[in-house]
Amino acid sequence: MADPSPGRTVLEQPPSMPALFAKAVLTARGRGGELPGTRLARTGVTVDPANLAGYARVCRFPLADALPATYPHVLAFPLQIALMSDRAFPLALPGLVHVRNRIDVLRPIATTETLDLEVWAERFARHRSGATVDLCASVRSAGAEVWRSRSTYLARGARAPEGAPESDVTVAVGDLDRAVATWRVPADAGRRYAAVSGDVNPIHLSGLAAKAFGFKRAIAHGMWVKARVLAALENRLPEFSTVDVAFRKPLFLPSTVTLSTAQAGGGWDAAVRNARSGTEHLVAAIRPR
Repeated sequence: MADPSPGRTVLEQPPSMPALFAKAVLTARGRGGELPGTRLARTGVTVDPANLAGYARVCRFPLADALPATYPHVLAFPLQIALMSDRAFPLALPGLVHVRNRIDVLRPIATTETLDLEVWAERFARHRSGATVDLCASVRSAGAEVWRSRSTYLARGARAPEGAPESDVTVAVGDLDRAVATWRVPADAGRRYAAVSGDVNPIHLSGLAAKAFGFKRAIAHGMWVKARVLAALENRLPEFSTVDVAFRKPLFLPSTVTLSTAQAGGGWDAAVRNARSGTEHLVAAIRPR
C-alpha cells in the first residue's frame, strides 16, 4: 500500500525474510548507481510476547516490562532487508558485512506499546576496502520518536559515487584489559538467533554457505553479540542511552570469548574478544543521552 508521502511505502505485513534473501542472491549481479530515496514503513506494529520471550532467552535478557534496547532492530530489520534486496539498491546484499551499529534509546518502550516503523538508506561512503552505506531506522509511539538506529554495512570491492564522503566505522573506547566474563558460544548460536530475529543470512547458519562468502566457518550475528553485551550489563545501563558498537572481526562458531567492561562517561565501555588469540570481535561505547 502506497503512502501519500513521496518515496514512502507502507507495508501491511512484514516481508518474508527467506524470500528476500533468495531474491537478493538472484538479483545480485549488475547493481550500481545512487542510493534510492525509498522509505519503507509499517504502522500499528505490536510485539509478539512469545517471540520476545524467545529473543530474551537467546540473548540472556531478563523478561521485563520494557523492550531490550536491541529488540526494535528485530522489528525494523525485515524492512531494511526489503530495501536492500530491491534491484534499485546499488550494493548486492550477499556478502555485505555489518561493521557498525548505533542505537539511540530515547525512552524505554513498554512491551505493550503500538509502534510505527520506518527505514531508509543514506550516506553512501568510501572505505579503504570498498564502500559503505548506512541503513537507518526510526520507531515512533503515539507520534513521538522513541528509538532510532544506524547500521553501517561494508561492501568489499565496491565503489562509492564520485565525491562521496569517507566512511566512519570507528568507535572509540578506553583501555579494557580486564576480562569480567567468559562465554562459550556454541556452534548453533547463529541458528538459534536466526529463529528469534528472522535474520536468516546463510553465513550465520551454515559453514558451507559461510565458506562461499569467504569465511572459514559460520559466524555469529553481530547484533546477537551486541545484545549479549547489553544483557550482561542489565540494570547498570542508563535509562536513556546511546549504544554505539563497531564489529571488528568475525566471531566464528563455535568459539570461546571474553567480555571486558569499564565504566566511562556515565556509562560503559566494553569489548568482546577471542579467549585464546585476543582477536577483538566487538567494541562498544554506551553513554547516557
